[in-house]
Amino acid sequence: MDFKTLLDTPPWDWPADAGSMFQKILVDRRAKESDRLLAAELAGDFTVVNDDLADTLLMVACSADEPEQLRARAAISLGPVLEQANTDGFEDPDDVPITERTFHNIQGLLEKVYLDTSAPKEVRRRSLEASVRAAKPWHQEAIRSAYSSGDKQWMLTAVFSMRWVRGFDDQILRALKSDDPEIHYEAVIAAGNWELDAAWPHLVELVNDAHSPKPLLLAAIGALGSIRPAEALDVLVDLAESDDEEIAEAVSEVRAAAEVLSDEEDDEEDEWIN
Repeated sequence: MDFKTLLDTPPWDWPADAGSMFQKILVDRRAKESDRLLAAELAGDFTVVNDDLADTLLMVACSADEPEQLRARAAISLGPVLEQANTDGFEDPDDVPITERTFHNIQGLLEKVYLDTSAPKEVRRRSLEASVRAAKPWHQEAIRSAYSSGDKQWMLTAVFSMRWVRGFDDQILRALKSDDPEIHYEAVIAAGNWELDAAWPHLVELVNDAHSPKPLLLAAIGALGSIRPAEALDVLVDLAESDDEEIAEAVSEVRAAAEVLSDEEDDEEDEWIN
């Protein structure tokens, strides 16, 4: 299979040796940088990532003599497996594709890369964005520093990171007013994740605005469903009949979540009565 065709192939249909292929390209400094970038992007997928691939991605991210974009790509590719390991834990080794040793190694070295002020900004940003998916105490100060820097790229990283780390409600609400579309989008996601009720009026405006870009609209639909699931259905009634399948599906997911919540509340009430 042509390496680049894997981009258009579902991961579950990749060949059995896909992970080994990615690893060989990642460590081959004679390979085209575009191929190495693609390998770094695909190597973080759950269908192939393991200790060896994670260690290779980490080695690339930490290597000062590797290209900046490759280091950044390798770092951010470690985010999903960090999140899964942090969520599922290590009681059952079959639940997580990496070991606890590798998990802590990734955490420690990504922090080291972030703290290295001689490293390129893009590499440090991606190291922070990946590492927050298994949050540690140092992330609080890192996010504050990034948000207050006045640098739009660092601010974007900060608001993205606020999705994963508690304690930034005020900053998220301020970011909802940002003129930067990427910062605005990340703020909507973060507001929904932490169920920020104060964000409700702004999110309602977004879903009622015919000019809201589709990605922002989808994020706002999801956020409304997280904050007030039952009320969200009233706000989204027109969008439920949208000709756009993604929009209609997003509203359908809100409806399903609201029904689950209603059933749980009914069960709790029945238990209380009994």
